[in-house]
Amino acid sequence: MSVLDAPAGTGPRTGGTDGTALVPVFVRLKLTLLRNGLRQSAGRRAAYIASVVVTLLVAAGQLIGLIALRGNAHAGSLVVLLAAVLALGWAVMPLFFAAGDETLDPSRLVMLPLRPRPLIAALLMASLVGIGPLFTLCLAAGSVIAVAHGAGAAVFAVLAAPLTLLVCVALARTVATANSRLLTSRKGRDLAVLSGLVIAVGIQVVNFGAQRLGQAGGLSALDPAADVVRWLPPASAIASVGSAADGSYGRAAAQLLLSVAALALLMWLWQRSLVKLMTAPDGSTLAAAEPNRKKSGTRGSGLWALFPEGRTGTVMQRSLRYVARDPKTKAAWVTALAIGLIVPLLNALQGTGSVYFACFAAGMLGIQMYNQFGQDTSAFWMVAMAISSTRDAYEELRARALALLLITLPYTVVVTVVTSAVLGDWGALPGVMGLSFALLGAMLATGAVASANFPYSIPQDGAFKNVAPGQAGLAWISIFGGMVSAALLCAPVIGLTIWLHLSGGQEWLWLLLPVGAVYGALIAWAGLRVAAPRTADRLPEILAAVSKG
Repeated sequence: MSVLDAPAGTGPRTGGTDGTALVPVFVRLKLTLLRNGLRQSAGRRAAYIASVVVTLLVAAGQLIGLIALRGNAHAGSLVVLLAAVLALGWAVMPLFFAAGDETLDPSRLVMLPLRPRPLIAALLMASLVGIGPLFTLCLAAGSVIAVAHGAGAAVFAVLAAPLTLLVCVALARTVATANSRLLTSRKGRDLAVLSGLVIAVGIQVVNFGAQRLGQAGGLSALDPAADVVRWLPPASAIASVGSAADGSYGRAAAQLLLSVAALALLMWLWQRSLVKLMTAPDGSTLAAAEPNRKKSGTRGSGLWALFPEGRTGTVMQRSLRYVARDPKTKAAWVTALAIGLIVPLLNALQGTGSVYFACFAAGMLGIQMYNQFGQDTSAFWMVAMAISSTRDAYEELRARALALLLITLPYTVVVTVVTSAVLGDWGALPGVMGLSFALLGAMLATGAVASANFPYSIPQDGAFKNVAPGQAGLAWISIFGGMVSAALLCAPVIGLTIWLHLSGGQEWLWLLLPVGAVYGALIAWAGLRVAAPRTADRLPEILAAVSKG
Protein backbone atom coordinates (compact mmCIF):
# COMPACT_ATOMS: atom_id res chain seq x y z
CA MET A 1 0.00 0.00 0.00
CA SER A 2 1.36 3.42 -0.92
CA VAL A 3 1.79 6.20 1.57
CA LEU A 4 -0.92 8.03 -0.34
CA ASP A 5 -3.44 5.39 0.76
CA ALA A 6 -2.44 5.35 4.43
CA PRO A 7 -5.08 6.49 6.95
CA ALA A 8 -4.73 9.91 8.44
CA GLY A 9 -2.31 10.07 11.30
CA THR A 10 -0.40 6.91 10.46
CA GLY A 11 2.49 8.66 8.74
CA PRO A 12 5.48 10.22 10.45
CA ARG A 13 4.50 13.34 12.34
CA THR A 14 6.76 15.71 10.51
CA GLY A 15 6.23 18.94 8.72
CA GLY A 16 6.23 16.95 5.50
CA THR A 17 2.50 16.19 5.74
CA ASP A 18 1.45 19.79 6.34
CA GLY A 19 0.76 21.75 3.17
CA THR A 20 1.99 25.05 4.63
CA ALA A 21 5.27 23.51 5.72
CA LEU A 22 5.79 21.67 2.43
CA VAL A 23 5.75 24.79 0.26
CA PRO A 24 9.05 26.33 1.48
CA VAL A 25 10.66 22.88 1.48
CA PHE A 26 9.85 22.25 -2.17
CA VAL A 27 10.75 25.78 -3.19
CA ARG A 28 14.15 25.35 -1.55
CA LEU A 29 14.46 21.95 -3.24
CA LYS A 30 13.83 23.53 -6.64
CA LEU A 31 16.40 26.24 -5.97
CA THR A 32 18.91 23.66 -4.77
CA LEU A 33 18.46 21.56 -7.91
CA LEU A 34 18.95 24.66 -10.02
CA ARG A 35 22.05 25.74 -8.08
CA ASN A 36 23.65 22.29 -8.20
CA GLY A 37 22.98 22.01 -11.90
CA LEU A 38 24.73 25.31 -12.55
CA ARG A 39 27.74 24.18 -10.52
CA GLN A 40 28.47 21.36 -12.94
CA SER A 41 30.24 23.51 -15.53
CA ALA A 42 31.02 27.08 -16.45
CA GLY A 43 29.40 26.51 -19.83
CA ARG A 44 26.09 25.61 -18.23
CA ARG A 45 26.23 28.69 -16.00
CA ALA A 46 26.99 30.92 -18.96
CA ALA A 47 24.17 29.40 -21.01
CA TYR A 48 21.70 29.80 -18.14
CA ILE A 49 22.70 33.41 -17.46
CA ALA A 50 22.49 34.21 -21.15
CA SER A 51 19.04 32.62 -21.39
CA VAL A 52 17.86 34.60 -18.34
CA VAL A 53 19.13 37.86 -19.80
CA VAL A 54 17.56 37.19 -23.20
CA THR A 55 14.26 36.12 -21.61
CA LEU A 56 14.13 39.20 -19.42
CA LEU A 57 14.87 41.46 -22.36
CA VAL A 58 12.18 39.82 -24.49
CA ALA A 59 9.71 39.89 -21.58
CA ALA A 60 10.44 43.56 -20.95
CA GLY A 61 9.95 44.34 -24.63
CA GLN A 62 6.67 42.43 -24.71
CA LEU A 63 5.51 44.15 -21.52
CA ILE A 64 6.27 47.60 -22.91
CA GLY A 65 4.61 46.73 -26.21
CA LEU A 66 1.44 45.52 -24.51
CA ILE A 67 1.28 48.59 -22.31
CA ALA A 68 1.68 50.73 -25.44
CA LEU A 69 -1.50 49.12 -26.78
CA ARG A 70 -3.46 50.63 -23.91
CA GLY A 71 -6.35 52.56 -25.41
CA ASN A 72 -6.37 50.62 -28.70
CA ALA A 73 -9.89 49.48 -29.56
CA HIS A 74 -8.72 45.98 -30.51
CA ALA A 75 -6.15 45.43 -27.75
CA GLY A 76 -8.56 43.10 -25.96
CA SER A 77 -8.61 40.70 -28.90
CA LEU A 78 -4.83 40.55 -29.04
CA VAL A 79 -4.28 39.89 -25.33
CA VAL A 80 -6.99 37.23 -25.23
CA LEU A 81 -5.40 35.31 -28.09
CA LEU A 82 -1.97 35.80 -26.52
CA ALA A 83 -3.21 34.15 -23.32
CA ALA A 84 -4.56 31.21 -25.34
CA VAL A 85 -1.20 30.77 -27.11
CA LEU A 86 0.59 30.86 -23.75
CA ALA A 87 -1.69 28.15 -22.38
CA LEU A 88 -1.12 26.00 -25.46
CA GLY A 89 2.63 26.39 -25.05
CA TRP A 90 2.46 25.34 -21.41
CA ALA A 91 0.30 22.34 -22.32
CA VAL A 92 2.77 20.92 -24.84
CA MET A 93 5.94 21.95 -23.02
CA PRO A 94 6.16 18.83 -20.79
CA LEU A 95 5.95 16.57 -23.86
CA PHE A 96 9.05 18.15 -25.37
CA PHE A 97 11.08 19.48 -22.44
CA ALA A 98 10.51 16.93 -19.69
CA ALA A 99 14.22 16.09 -19.62
CA GLY A 100 15.03 19.69 -18.80
CA ASP A 101 13.39 19.69 -15.34
CA GLU A 102 13.76 16.70 -13.04
CA THR A 103 10.95 17.98 -10.82
CA LEU A 104 8.52 17.18 -13.64
CA ASP A 105 8.91 13.51 -12.68
CA PRO A 106 6.71 12.99 -9.59
CA SER A 107 7.57 9.27 -9.47
CA ARG A 108 10.74 10.33 -7.60
CA LEU A 109 8.50 11.16 -4.62
CA VAL A 110 6.82 7.75 -4.36
CA MET A 111 8.64 6.64 -1.21
CA LEU A 112 8.07 9.87 0.73
CA PRO A 113 5.24 10.04 3.35
CA LEU A 114 3.37 12.81 1.55
CA ARG A 115 -0.35 13.21 0.91
CA PRO A 116 -1.58 14.21 -2.54
CA ARG A 117 -3.36 17.44 -1.68
CA PRO A 118 -0.53 19.21 0.17
CA LEU A 119 1.94 17.66 -2.27
CA ILE A 120 0.37 19.22 -5.37
CA ALA A 121 0.09 22.58 -3.60
CA ALA A 122 3.81 22.48 -2.80
CA LEU A 123 4.70 21.31 -6.32
CA LEU A 124 2.58 24.09 -7.82
CA MET A 125 4.41 26.74 -5.81
CA ALA A 126 7.79 25.20 -6.67
CA SER A 127 6.81 25.25 -10.33
CA LEU A 128 6.50 29.03 -10.16
CA VAL A 129 10.29 29.24 -9.73
CA GLY A 130 11.91 29.55 -13.14
CA ILE A 131 12.33 31.58 -16.29
CA GLY A 132 9.11 30.36 -17.92
CA PRO A 133 6.76 31.46 -15.12
CA LEU A 134 8.48 34.85 -14.95
CA PHE A 135 8.07 35.34 -18.69
CA THR A 136 4.40 34.28 -18.50
CA LEU A 137 3.73 36.62 -15.58
CA CYS A 138 5.21 39.54 -17.50
CA LEU A 139 2.96 38.85 -20.48
CA ALA A 140 -0.08 38.40 -18.24
CA ALA A 141 0.68 41.65 -16.42
CA GLY A 142 1.13 43.53 -19.68
CA SER A 143 -2.10 42.04 -21.02
CA VAL A 144 -4.25 43.16 -18.09
CA ILE A 145 -2.65 46.62 -18.03
CA ALA A 146 -3.46 47.02 -21.72
CA VAL A 147 -7.20 46.54 -21.18
CA ALA A 148 -7.77 47.68 -17.57
CA HIS A 149 -9.67 50.98 -17.44
CA GLY A 150 -11.30 52.02 -14.18
CA ALA A 151 -11.23 50.84 -10.59
CA GLY A 152 -13.43 47.79 -11.22
CA ALA A 153 -11.22 46.57 -14.05
CA ALA A 154 -8.14 47.11 -11.87
CA VAL A 155 -9.60 44.76 -9.24
CA PHE A 156 -10.20 42.10 -11.86
CA ALA A 157 -6.70 42.69 -13.26
CA VAL A 158 -5.08 42.02 -9.88
CA LEU A 159 -6.86 38.64 -9.80
CA ALA A 160 -6.59 37.77 -13.50
CA ALA A 161 -2.79 38.02 -13.95
CA PRO A 162 -1.74 35.53 -11.23
CA LEU A 163 -4.73 33.31 -12.04
CA THR A 164 -3.59 33.06 -15.66
CA LEU A 165 -0.12 32.04 -14.53
CA LEU A 166 -1.48 29.44 -12.08
CA VAL A 167 -3.72 27.88 -14.73
CA CYS A 168 -0.81 27.64 -17.19
CA VAL A 169 1.51 26.04 -14.64
CA ALA A 170 -1.17 23.66 -13.36
CA LEU A 171 -1.93 22.64 -16.94
CA ALA A 172 1.72 21.83 -17.56
CA ARG A 173 1.97 19.86 -14.32
CA THR A 174 -1.19 17.89 -15.04
CA VAL A 175 0.03 16.91 -18.49
CA ALA A 176 3.46 16.01 -17.12
CA THR A 177 2.06 13.83 -14.34
CA ALA A 178 -0.44 12.09 -16.59
CA ASN A 179 2.35 11.22 -19.02
CA SER A 180 5.15 10.78 -16.49
CA ARG A 181 5.85 7.11 -17.23
CA LEU A 182 5.68 7.73 -20.94
CA LEU A 183 8.03 10.71 -20.77
CA THR A 184 10.60 8.90 -18.65
CA SER A 185 10.65 5.77 -20.83
CA ARG A 186 13.10 5.22 -23.67
CA LYS A 187 10.48 5.37 -26.39
CA GLY A 188 8.60 8.17 -24.68
CA ARG A 189 11.63 10.43 -24.82
CA ASP A 190 11.42 10.19 -28.60
CA LEU A 191 8.55 12.67 -28.30
CA ALA A 192 11.25 15.33 -28.07
CA VAL A 193 11.90 14.63 -31.74
CA LEU A 194 8.64 16.37 -32.56
CA SER A 195 9.78 19.56 -30.88
CA GLY A 196 11.90 20.57 -33.83
CA LEU A 197 8.95 20.15 -36.15
CA VAL A 198 6.58 22.00 -33.81
CA ILE A 199 9.02 24.88 -33.34
CA ALA A 200 9.73 25.11 -37.06
CA VAL A 201 6.06 25.04 -38.00
CA GLY A 202 5.13 27.40 -35.18
CA ILE A 203 7.69 30.04 -36.15
CA GLN A 204 6.67 29.96 -39.78
CA VAL A 205 2.95 30.02 -38.98
CA VAL A 206 3.44 33.02 -36.69
CA ASN A 207 5.44 34.75 -39.41
CA PHE A 208 2.79 33.93 -41.99
CA GLY A 209 0.01 35.08 -39.68
CA ALA A 210 1.78 38.34 -38.88
CA GLN A 211 2.14 39.17 -42.56
CA ARG A 212 -1.50 38.31 -43.23
CA LEU A 213 -2.49 40.42 -40.24
CA GLY A 214 -0.68 43.40 -41.70
CA GLN A 215 -2.37 42.89 -45.07
CA ALA A 216 -5.79 42.56 -43.42
CA GLY A 217 -5.62 46.03 -41.92
CA GLY A 218 -4.44 45.56 -38.34
CA LEU A 219 -5.71 44.06 -35.11
CA SER A 220 -9.36 44.16 -36.18
CA ALA A 221 -8.77 40.88 -38.04
CA LEU A 222 -8.34 39.15 -34.66
CA ASP A 223 -11.81 40.02 -33.36
CA PRO A 224 -13.72 36.96 -34.72
CA ALA A 225 -11.27 34.47 -33.21
CA ALA A 226 -11.05 36.41 -29.95
CA ASP A 227 -14.85 36.36 -29.54
CA VAL A 228 -14.63 32.57 -29.20
CA VAL A 229 -11.37 32.29 -27.27
CA ARG A 230 -12.38 34.83 -24.61
CA TRP A 231 -14.62 32.15 -23.05
CA LEU A 232 -11.84 29.56 -22.84
CA PRO A 233 -9.64 29.48 -19.72
CA PRO A 234 -7.18 30.99 -18.99
CA ALA A 235 -7.90 33.52 -21.74
CA SER A 236 -11.25 34.12 -20.04
CA ALA A 237 -9.42 35.56 -17.02
CA ILE A 238 -7.76 38.19 -19.22
CA ALA A 239 -11.04 38.80 -21.01
CA SER A 240 -12.76 39.48 -17.68
CA VAL A 241 -10.63 42.60 -17.25
CA GLY A 242 -11.84 43.99 -20.56
CA SER A 243 -15.44 43.13 -19.71
CA ALA A 244 -15.12 44.94 -16.39
CA ALA A 245 -13.64 47.94 -18.15
CA ASP A 246 -16.76 48.03 -20.37
CA GLY A 247 -18.99 47.93 -17.29
CA SER A 248 -20.20 44.33 -17.84
CA TYR A 249 -19.40 43.11 -14.34
CA GLY A 250 -21.64 40.05 -14.55
CA ARG A 251 -19.91 38.91 -17.69
CA ALA A 252 -16.53 39.67 -16.16
CA ALA A 253 -17.33 37.62 -13.06
CA ALA A 254 -18.49 34.69 -15.20
CA GLN A 255 -15.28 34.76 -17.26
CA LEU A 256 -13.11 34.96 -14.15
CA LEU A 257 -15.00 32.09 -12.51
CA LEU A 258 -14.43 29.98 -15.61
CA SER A 259 -10.68 30.25 -15.09
CA VAL A 260 -11.07 29.55 -11.36
CA ALA A 261 -13.12 26.44 -12.19
CA ALA A 262 -10.48 25.38 -14.73
CA LEU A 263 -7.76 25.72 -12.10
CA ALA A 264 -9.77 23.63 -9.64
CA LEU A 265 -10.43 20.98 -12.30
CA LEU A 266 -6.75 20.83 -13.26
CA MET A 267 -5.71 20.48 -9.63
CA TRP A 268 -8.20 17.63 -9.18
CA LEU A 269 -6.97 15.88 -12.33
CA TRP A 270 -3.40 16.42 -11.22
CA GLN A 271 -4.10 14.89 -7.83
CA ARG A 272 -5.88 11.92 -9.40
CA SER A 273 -3.01 11.29 -11.81
CA LEU A 274 -0.52 11.61 -8.97
CA VAL A 275 -2.33 9.02 -6.84
CA LYS A 276 -2.56 6.66 -9.82
CA LEU A 277 1.11 7.14 -10.63
CA MET A 278 2.21 6.36 -7.09
CA THR A 279 -0.12 3.39 -6.45
CA ALA A 280 -0.69 1.65 -9.79
CA PRO A 281 1.76 -1.07 -10.96
CA ASP A 282 4.29 -0.15 -13.59
CA GLY A 283 4.50 -1.85 -16.97
CA SER A 284 8.13 -2.61 -16.19
CA THR A 285 6.93 -5.47 -13.96
CA LEU A 286 5.26 -7.18 -16.91
CA ALA A 287 6.78 -9.32 -19.60
CA ALA A 288 9.10 -7.23 -21.73
CA ALA A 289 8.43 -8.95 -25.01
CA GLU A 290 6.22 -11.54 -26.60
CA PRO A 291 7.61 -15.02 -27.29
CA ASN A 292 8.28 -16.03 -30.83
CA ARG A 293 8.46 -12.41 -31.78
CA LYS A 294 9.66 -12.02 -35.34
CA LYS A 295 12.76 -9.96 -35.86
CA SER A 296 12.68 -7.49 -38.66
CA GLY A 297 15.27 -5.33 -40.30
CA THR A 298 18.01 -7.93 -40.22
CA ARG A 299 20.58 -7.91 -42.97
CA GLY A 300 19.47 -9.71 -46.07
CA SER A 301 15.76 -9.19 -45.51
CA GLY A 302 13.39 -6.53 -46.75
CA LEU A 303 14.85 -3.29 -48.07
CA TRP A 304 18.21 -4.05 -46.49
CA ALA A 305 18.72 -6.77 -49.12
CA LEU A 306 19.03 -4.01 -51.74
CA PHE A 307 22.12 -2.56 -50.08
CA PRO A 308 25.59 -3.44 -51.45
CA GLU A 309 27.65 -6.09 -49.72
CA GLY A 310 30.71 -5.40 -47.61
CA ARG A 311 31.64 -2.30 -45.63
CA THR A 312 29.58 0.07 -47.77
CA GLY A 313 26.26 -1.67 -47.16
CA THR A 314 27.00 -2.21 -43.47
CA VAL A 315 27.91 1.42 -42.84
CA MET A 316 24.87 2.64 -44.77
CA GLN A 317 22.61 0.44 -42.66
CA ARG A 318 24.22 1.66 -39.46
CA SER A 319 23.79 5.30 -40.47
CA LEU A 320 20.14 4.85 -41.40
CA ARG A 321 19.44 2.96 -38.18
CA TYR A 322 20.85 5.91 -36.25
CA VAL A 323 18.35 8.15 -38.05
CA ALA A 324 15.48 5.83 -37.13
CA ARG A 325 16.48 4.97 -33.55
CA ASP A 326 18.81 7.54 -31.99
CA PRO A 327 16.75 10.42 -30.50
CA LYS A 328 19.38 13.10 -31.15
CA THR A 329 19.98 12.05 -34.76
CA LYS A 330 16.27 11.64 -35.38
CA ALA A 331 15.56 15.11 -33.92
CA ALA A 332 18.16 16.70 -36.20
CA TRP A 333 16.71 14.98 -39.27
CA VAL A 334 13.09 15.81 -38.45
CA THR A 335 13.97 19.46 -37.88
CA ALA A 336 15.95 19.67 -41.12
CA LEU A 337 13.21 17.97 -43.15
CA ALA A 338 10.53 20.23 -41.69
CA ILE A 339 12.35 23.55 -42.09
CA GLY A 340 13.66 22.56 -45.53
CA LEU A 341 10.08 22.26 -46.77
CA ILE A 342 8.37 24.95 -44.70
CA VAL A 343 10.62 27.89 -45.62
CA PRO A 344 10.32 27.65 -49.44
CA LEU A 345 6.68 26.52 -49.36
CA LEU A 346 5.38 29.29 -47.08
CA ASN A 347 7.31 31.91 -49.00
CA ALA A 348 5.79 30.55 -52.19
CA LEU A 349 2.27 30.59 -50.70
CA GLN A 350 2.72 34.23 -49.73
CA GLY A 351 3.47 35.03 -53.36
CA THR A 352 6.67 36.86 -52.44
CA GLY A 353 9.11 33.96 -52.60
CA SER A 354 11.38 32.70 -55.33
CA VAL A 355 11.72 29.18 -56.65
CA TYR A 356 15.39 29.38 -55.64
CA PHE A 357 14.26 29.17 -52.00
CA ALA A 358 14.01 25.43 -52.72
CA CYS A 359 17.82 25.30 -52.43
CA PHE A 360 17.25 25.79 -48.71
CA ALA A 361 16.16 22.14 -48.48
CA ALA A 362 19.50 20.90 -49.82
CA GLY A 363 21.34 23.18 -47.43
CA MET A 364 19.41 22.00 -44.36
CA LEU A 365 19.95 18.33 -45.16
CA GLY A 366 23.58 18.83 -46.15
CA ILE A 367 24.29 19.96 -42.58
CA GLN A 368 23.66 16.37 -41.47
CA MET A 369 27.02 15.42 -43.02
CA TYR A 370 28.86 17.52 -40.46
CA ASN A 371 30.27 15.88 -37.33
CA GLN A 372 29.63 12.38 -38.66
CA PHE A 373 31.81 10.73 -36.02
CA GLY A 374 30.31 12.73 -33.17
CA GLN A 375 26.97 11.08 -33.91
CA ASP A 376 28.54 7.75 -32.93
CA THR A 377 29.53 9.15 -29.49
CA SER A 378 31.71 6.74 -27.47
CA ALA A 379 30.75 3.86 -29.79
CA PHE A 380 33.08 5.36 -32.38
CA TRP A 381 35.88 3.20 -30.97
CA MET A 382 34.30 0.20 -32.72
CA VAL A 383 34.38 2.12 -36.00
CA ALA A 384 37.97 3.19 -35.36
CA MET A 385 39.00 -0.44 -34.84
CA ALA A 386 37.84 -1.18 -38.40
CA ILE A 387 39.85 1.66 -39.98
CA SER A 388 43.46 0.79 -40.58
CA SER A 389 44.20 2.67 -43.81
CA THR A 390 43.20 5.63 -45.91
CA ARG A 391 41.15 3.26 -48.09
CA ASP A 392 39.14 2.13 -45.08
CA ALA A 393 38.52 5.74 -44.06
CA TYR A 394 37.41 6.64 -47.59
CA GLU A 395 34.95 3.73 -47.74
CA GLU A 396 33.57 4.70 -44.31
CA LEU A 397 32.99 8.31 -45.33
CA ARG A 398 31.64 7.35 -48.76
CA ALA A 399 29.10 4.96 -47.27
CA ARG A 400 27.91 7.60 -44.80
CA ALA A 401 27.50 10.08 -47.66
CA LEU A 402 25.56 7.52 -49.73
CA ALA A 403 23.22 6.85 -46.81
CA LEU A 404 22.56 10.57 -46.54
CA LEU A 405 21.95 10.84 -50.28
CA LEU A 406 19.27 8.14 -50.12
CA ILE A 407 17.13 10.66 -48.25
CA THR A 408 18.38 14.01 -49.47
CA LEU A 409 18.27 13.48 -53.22
CA PRO A 410 14.59 12.51 -53.54
CA TYR A 411 13.64 15.04 -50.88
CA THR A 412 15.42 17.84 -52.73
CA VAL A 413 13.63 16.88 -55.95
CA VAL A 414 10.22 16.84 -54.21
CA VAL A 415 10.72 20.24 -52.54
CA THR A 416 11.92 21.80 -55.79
CA VAL A 417 8.98 20.43 -57.78
CA VAL A 418 6.42 21.49 -55.13
CA THR A 419 7.86 25.01 -54.90
CA SER A 420 7.88 25.37 -58.68
CA ALA A 421 4.29 24.13 -58.87
CA VAL A 422 3.05 26.60 -56.24
CA LEU A 423 4.79 29.52 -57.97
CA GLY A 424 3.98 28.24 -61.46
CA ASP A 425 7.59 28.81 -62.52
CA TRP A 426 8.37 25.53 -64.30
CA GLY A 427 11.01 27.13 -66.52
CA ALA A 428 13.34 27.65 -63.56
CA LEU A 429 12.92 24.07 -62.26
CA PRO A 430 16.00 22.52 -63.98
CA GLY A 431 18.25 25.37 -62.93
CA VAL A 432 17.11 25.29 -59.32
CA MET A 433 17.50 21.53 -59.14
CA GLY A 434 21.00 21.70 -60.64
CA LEU A 435 22.01 24.40 -58.18
CA SER A 436 20.59 22.32 -55.30
CA PHE A 437 22.61 19.27 -56.40
CA ALA A 438 25.78 21.36 -56.58
CA LEU A 439 25.13 22.77 -53.09
CA LEU A 440 24.43 19.31 -51.71
CA GLY A 441 27.66 17.94 -53.18
CA ALA A 442 29.65 20.85 -51.77
CA MET A 443 28.17 20.31 -48.30
CA LEU A 444 28.98 16.60 -48.44
CA ALA A 445 32.57 17.52 -49.27
CA THR A 446 32.99 20.17 -46.59
CA GLY A 447 31.07 18.03 -44.09
CA ALA A 448 33.48 15.14 -44.53
CA VAL A 449 36.49 17.43 -44.09
CA ALA A 450 34.95 19.14 -41.06
CA SER A 451 34.11 15.75 -39.50
CA ALA A 452 37.78 14.79 -39.69
CA ASN A 453 39.24 18.11 -38.56
CA PHE A 454 36.69 19.42 -36.05
CA PRO A 455 34.89 16.48 -34.39
CA TYR A 456 32.97 17.13 -31.17
CA SER A 457 30.89 15.10 -28.74
CA ILE A 458 27.08 15.03 -28.66
CA PRO A 459 25.97 14.40 -25.04
CA GLN A 460 23.17 11.93 -24.45
CA ASP A 461 21.88 13.31 -21.15
CA GLY A 462 19.72 16.15 -22.46
CA ALA A 463 17.18 16.35 -25.25
CA PHE A 464 18.50 19.71 -26.48
CA LYS A 465 22.13 19.53 -25.36
CA ASN A 466 24.01 18.96 -28.59
CA VAL A 467 27.57 20.00 -27.71
CA ALA A 468 29.72 18.91 -24.77
CA PRO A 469 31.01 21.69 -22.48
CA GLY A 470 34.16 23.26 -23.86
CA GLN A 471 33.55 22.16 -27.46
CA ALA A 472 31.17 24.90 -28.59
CA GLY A 473 33.97 26.57 -30.55
CA LEU A 474 34.62 23.36 -32.48
CA ALA A 475 30.94 23.09 -33.34
CA TRP A 476 30.79 26.66 -34.62
CA ILE A 477 33.91 26.23 -36.73
CA SER A 478 32.72 22.89 -38.09
CA ILE A 479 29.22 23.93 -39.11
CA PHE A 480 29.46 27.59 -40.04
CA GLY A 481 32.97 27.36 -41.44
CA GLY A 482 31.87 24.39 -43.52
CA MET A 483 28.76 26.21 -44.77
CA VAL A 484 30.79 29.22 -45.88
CA SER A 485 33.24 26.91 -47.63
CA ALA A 486 30.38 25.09 -49.34
CA ALA A 487 29.00 28.40 -50.62
CA LEU A 488 32.43 29.29 -52.03
CA LEU A 489 32.75 25.88 -53.69
CA CYS A 490 29.37 26.46 -55.39
CA ALA A 491 30.50 29.82 -56.74
CA PRO A 492 31.02 28.57 -60.34
CA VAL A 493 27.47 27.19 -60.58
CA ILE A 494 26.02 30.24 -58.82
CA GLY A 495 27.95 32.51 -61.15
CA LEU A 496 26.70 30.60 -64.21
CA THR A 497 23.10 30.87 -62.96
CA ILE A 498 23.38 34.63 -62.44
CA TRP A 499 25.04 35.12 -65.83
CA LEU A 500 22.30 33.22 -67.67
CA HIS A 501 19.62 35.36 -65.99
CA LEU A 502 21.36 38.68 -66.60
CA SER A 503 22.32 37.90 -70.18
CA GLY A 504 18.81 36.87 -71.15
CA GLY A 505 19.75 33.25 -71.71
CA GLN A 506 16.82 31.75 -69.80
CA GLU A 507 16.32 29.18 -72.54
CA TRP A 508 19.68 27.66 -71.53
CA LEU A 509 18.83 27.31 -67.85
CA TRP A 510 18.14 23.60 -68.40
CA LEU A 511 21.92 23.12 -68.75
CA LEU A 512 22.27 23.86 -65.04
CA LEU A 513 20.68 20.49 -64.18
CA PRO A 514 23.41 18.27 -65.71
CA VAL A 515 26.15 20.80 -64.89
CA GLY A 516 25.05 21.04 -61.24
CA ALA A 517 24.66 17.28 -60.84
CA VAL A 518 28.10 16.51 -62.33
CA TYR A 519 29.77 19.36 -60.47
CA GLY A 520 28.21 18.31 -57.17
CA ALA A 521 29.29 14.69 -57.64
CA LEU A 522 32.88 15.72 -58.46
CA ILE A 523 33.09 18.11 -55.51
CA ALA A 524 31.71 15.46 -53.14
CA TRP A 525 34.19 12.87 -54.44
CA ALA A 526 37.09 15.33 -54.04
CA GLY A 527 36.01 16.22 -50.51
CA LEU A 528 35.87 12.56 -49.49
CA ARG A 529 39.32 12.00 -50.97
CA VAL A 530 40.73 14.93 -49.01
CA ALA A 531 39.04 13.90 -45.76
CA ALA A 532 40.01 10.20 -45.91
CA PRO A 533 43.76 10.48 -45.13
CA ARG A 534 43.04 13.12 -42.52
CA THR A 535 40.55 10.78 -40.84
CA ALA A 536 42.94 7.84 -40.87
CA ASP A 537 45.77 9.93 -39.36
CA ARG A 538 43.63 11.55 -36.65
CA LEU A 539 41.72 8.52 -35.34
CA PRO A 540 43.01 8.85 -31.73
CA GLU A 541 42.19 12.58 -31.62
CA ILE A 542 38.75 12.00 -33.14
CA LEU A 543 38.00 9.21 -30.66
CA ALA A 544 39.02 11.42 -27.72
CA ALA A 545 36.95 14.34 -28.99
CA VAL A 546 33.71 12.43 -29.66
CA SER A 547 33.95 10.50 -26.38
CA LYS A 548 34.20 13.63 -24.25
CA GLY A 549 31.29 14.26 -21.88
